[in-house]
Amino acid sequence: MDEKSNTDRLETPTPSRKATPRLLPFAGGWAVLAGALAGLALRVLFMGKAGSPYASTMATFIYLSPAIVGAVTVYVAETRQRRSWGYYIGASFLANVLYVFGTLLVMIEGWICAVVIFPLFAALGSVGGLIMGAVCRATNWPRQAVLGLSVLPLVLGFVETGLPLPDRIGTVERATIVHATPERIWGRILNAPDIKPQEVDRAWLFRIGVPVPLAGVTQDTPEGPVRRVTMGKGIYFDEVITDWRENRYIRWLYRFYEDSFPPEALDEHVEVGGEYFDLIETSYTLTPMGEQTELKVRMKYRVSTRFNWYADPVARIFLGNVAEVNVGYYRHRSEATELPERP
Repeated sequence: MDEKSNTDRLETPTPSRKATPRLLPFAGGWAVLAGALAGLALRVLFMGKAGSPYASTMATFIYLSPAIVGAVTVYVAETRQRRSWGYYIGASFLANVLYVFGTLLVMIEGWICAVVIFPLFAALGSVGGLIMGAVCRATNWPRQAVLGLSVLPLVLGFVETGLPLPDRIGTVERATIVHATPERIWGRILNAPDIKPQEVDRAWLFRIGVPVPLAGVTQDTPEGPVRRVTMGKGIYFDEVITDWRENRYIRWLYRFYEDSFPPEALDEHVEVGGEYFDLIETSYTLTPMGEQTELKVRMKYRVSTRFNWYADPVARIFLGNVAEVNVGYYRHRSEATELPERP
């Protein structure tokens, strides 16, 4: 009896232990943290100035760092237990959220760059996580894969140095109908003193950290009329008027100086007139329509990055919003009964 009982116990299979499924962000939080830390380590390495080795705007960094964050996250998680395809995407996404937020906490990046680049990082990070998940499922060498991917930026970050940046020139246009004469609008364009933050607060750029404009006043100079613009944090620059048809059309080019953007006023990656972005010209056209006037603005700009396919649409969206706010500002001031006087 005892012998039979013992035999039965030996032949009875022991049930396999299954891991209890858990949901993010709590499950595998250590893996998400590992991925984010890997990204921060790469960002510290890529601290070079524009045009120098290991600059943070290199294609090497932009494309590989979020993918490495996703790959490290998935690799570390897979060392404990098999994860789902949904986990590969979700955990990689969260790791890149933490990665970008971490650059803000340690003040490596500013809000402007973080907001602009995050959608791209989230997408590339998820792709990196999916690829590493596939490697983990299909091979027995995921460690070699993640190490090889992590070393790749060290090599390419040096090789990419000195290659010319491609330029992409674009324009944005916006128009509005103003219940005022062209003469009245013209005066508001030439001289815009005492700009209040609430007059331009619909511009997304100003909401994410770009200092708001304070005034734009036209001055007569030996070279002709020049519009001097001042902004918060000590920013200033000139708009050199190159075409002028009174009450109908005005166009200016931008002129920046060595001290136009004081330190910490703007991130170098989005500094106007810098290596990566520039405003080339702006024009306003005033067309009478009975008792109303159509006011149209056209802004021409340049972006120069290794990811212009992404940077150009982003620049177009933000500048289009600025153009819309600008014509709205002049509409509001032209239709108002009381206006600030020219200083």
